[in-house]
Amino acid sequence: MIDNLKKILNEDQDPKAIEKITAKLESLLMKNEEVGYIGVQKKPAITVFPDSIVMTNKRIIICKPKNLGLSMDFIDYDWDDIAGAFVKENILGSEFSFSTKTELVISIDYIPKNQARKLHTFAKEQMDLIKNPAVIAPIIEEVATQEEIHVADTIPYEEEAVEEFETEEVTNFAEIMPAIPTYFEPISEPVSTTTNTTAEKKLADLSQDELFEKLQNYKKLLDNGLIMQGEYDNYKKEILSYM
Repeated sequence: MIDNLKKILNEDQDPKAIEKITAKLESLLMKNEEVGYIGVQKKPAITVFPDSIVMTNKRIIICKPKNLGLSMDFIDYDWDDIAGAFVKENILGSEFSFSTKTELVISIDYIPKNQARKLHTFAKEQMDLIKNPAVIAPIIEEVATQEEIHVADTIPYEEEAVEEFETEEVTNFAEIMPAIPTYFEPISEPVSTTTNTTAEKKLADLSQDELFEKLQNYKKLLDNGLIMQGEYDNYKKEILSYM
């Protein structure tokens, strides 16, 4: 973890103190929790075991060494519970403090000025994210609107596709009509001996498959109401006589 915090080690933090803190924090951090900044106390006299403030994207953690540095107390405060953050600059360092919604005030003195300012800035940014979650809302609404528009666009398209399909089917049946009565005169007119003989010769020249196909075509015409049942029966009888 220390490699990820090199960018904040230019504010007079003691690298050894940071390393000790982060080593203990590894088992405390939650899933998707990342350390944003660490402020380390620096008193005028030599401080062997300084207090520190760790700020993550989820909470503030106060670290207080005890038992000559062999152990450490951790006290954390979620950003939801933070009411405000403050910095008071003194001659020797600064005092960083924050208040909770239960009117509790926590402060640590002798924080180097640069570190205190960075802590204050980070705290303000996290509190703004808590107070203004509506930044994400327009994105969600925009996605929902786009989905509605997409659905609205597809509905008329599907209806139009169905209408075109039905029109194509009718057109196909209409195209069959002129090709069918090639060998027969209309049934309503008297069938002369000459015409009948010609039709017989043409039907006699057709193969069994061709005769069967012709019978199927007449059946399609009957099913679609393009010829009457009596006409179909006459055609069928005539064709079956050659099969």
